[in-house]
Amino acid sequence: MSENLSLKAFVVLMKASKSIQEQVQKDISDHGMKTSDFAVIEALYHKGRQTIREISEAVLINTGSITYVIDKLESKGFLERINCTEDRRVVYIQITNKGKVLMDEIFPKHKKVIDQIFADVSNNEKEQLIDILKRAGK
Repeated sequence: MSENLSLKAFVVLMKASKSIQEQVQKDISDHGMKTSDFAVIEALYHKGRQTIREISEAVLINTGSITYVIDKLESKGFLERINCTEDRRVVYIQITNKGKVLMDEIFPKHKKVIDQIFADVSNNEKEQLIDILKRAGK
């Protein structure tokens, strides 16, 4: 009986994903943050101000939960709400200087952890992996 490669690929992907998530979560918690908090600050750090919906789509957290995360981060001074002058219904979220200082300190360390996870994977293999995962995820 031949092996079902699709099933095997799925199982290997799930195991790898779990392992990588655990390593990333440990790194983030070592910086005293929750994964959701880090994801929101990181999105604003790299993409600039965004609406709650844009952040929610970028970090894959539903809009109900994202509001709680944003409220917490705003109370800590890491981000702020800015009202849109053209449309009163729109509120932008942007990182504050305090948030930038935090990310300037911890993001390079976080990037090193991710680089270490993929240390045994060549750049060509990373490009292939990105392509394969995009196709499988459609």
